[in-house]
Amino acid sequence: MNNLGEYIHQFRQQGVCVVMDINSGTIHVTDPLVYDIIEVHDKGGTYDDVMKMLKVKHKNVPLSEVSEAYSEIQTLINEDMLFTDDPYKERVLDFKNQKTVVKALCLHIAHDCNLSCKYCFAEEGMYHGKKAELMSPEVGKKALDFLVANSGDRRNLEVDFFGGEPLLNFETVKEIVRYGRNIEKKNKKKFRFTLTTNGVLVNDDVIEFANKEMDNVVLSIDGRKEINDKMRPFRKEGVSTYDIILPKLKKFADSRNQDRYYVRGTFTRENLDFSKDVIHLADQGFKQISVEPVVAKETDSYALKKEDLPKLFEEYENLAAEMIKRDGTDKEFNFFHFMIDLSGGPCVYKRLSGCGSGTEYLAVTPTGDLYPCHQFVGNTDFLMGNVNDGVTNTAVRDRFKNCNVYAKKTCRTCFARYYCSGGCAANAYNFSGDILGDYETGCELQKKRIECAIAIQARKMMKEQ
Repeated sequence: MNNLGEYIHQFRQQGVCVVMDINSGTIHVTDPLVYDIIEVHDKGGTYDDVMKMLKVKHKNVPLSEVSEAYSEIQTLINEDMLFTDDPYKERVLDFKNQKTVVKALCLHIAHDCNLSCKYCFAEEGMYHGKKAELMSPEVGKKALDFLVANSGDRRNLEVDFFGGEPLLNFETVKEIVRYGRNIEKKNKKKFRFTLTTNGVLVNDDVIEFANKEMDNVVLSIDGRKEINDKMRPFRKEGVSTYDIILPKLKKFADSRNQDRYYVRGTFTRENLDFSKDVIHLADQGFKQISVEPVVAKETDSYALKKEDLPKLFEEYENLAAEMIKRDGTDKEFNFFHFMIDLSGGPCVYKRLSGCGSGTEYLAVTPTGDLYPCHQFVGNTDFLMGNVNDGVTNTAVRDRFKNCNVYAKKTCRTCFARYYCSGGCAANAYNFSGDILGDYETGCELQKKRIECAIAIQARKMMKEQ
């Protein structure tokens, strides 16, 4: 049986041998003998092939142990925990005909910014616009009305205040939140608000308001001072953004008891040794950390390249090793990309179709226009409607409805498909011209992160036994 990634995925990392049964989601931590036998079996090997392998790699292992290993493997197969078939592919998964509800909005409170980040996909917050724009309270309120009206029976609704820099329009943020709280009860809804900020304008008023009203806050910083200041400068040079924001972000995180927030950074070709930036943030006291790979044009000097992958893989493994070392100590921390649920995770629809951009999740511009997500804002080919009239361009919505792992050729045989859910539609579009395409470098990094995350979980389980 040559599965081509259809049934199992095997890897060794952090001192453990892992066999992932892709379709059932079962993770097996095995000894080297069982691992090698499964590998031969997976490649279509016969009993004779297994014995040839054993004579080379496990020549001192008694035949009784080999027989026991074979028996264990067969039991797992019989109990549908190994080499299981895809439980979904025989179904007719036509998401285009599935009714969806809107569950989340990304409100672009400000198409303006006080920083000039070199990798900013939003062009310093203006999103292809010719001038800076701020959302009015009226547009924000209409956006909440639109969300309520299109959310069906969904009770919990997500709203992210985004930019540019939303604190440039903080009074409007406050007014929209007040409006949301006033309409929750009568509509039987609960708004879960999030604030994403670069930290420059954070003060006691912002912290107090956010701690009262924001379910989560996202605080942007790239890591070490020299890296952060190079990639996230002010428009006028000469002042360190790191020196200004670090104490503010630390105070913010501590005020939330190191919970319900995360610091969010970006690594580029300027810091391929990005694990040092993650560890730097952890050493500053942050417990919730996300440092993510830049997505940039190949012509950009800071863009990640295919030849960088071995170094980046090494960095992820270094980071995993550090997290294992710190586990259970006062220096432990969470890394966003290593946080996966091995007990089953989200529902089938989410596992197959991902974030819900263009269907369940929409972005709203300062003027009230609707786009599939924040990364499509400004590309009029993806303009879906506005908060007054709702989604009028249903063709765009239907394209995103059918965006799932079965519609993407490269996803169908990828071991990571039920964890990444097909990846980011915007990245796929930007690199292939099609939301059903793929972004090869991003896919490879995603697969490596998943392996690291599983290895960390495996080591923790072994520690607890």
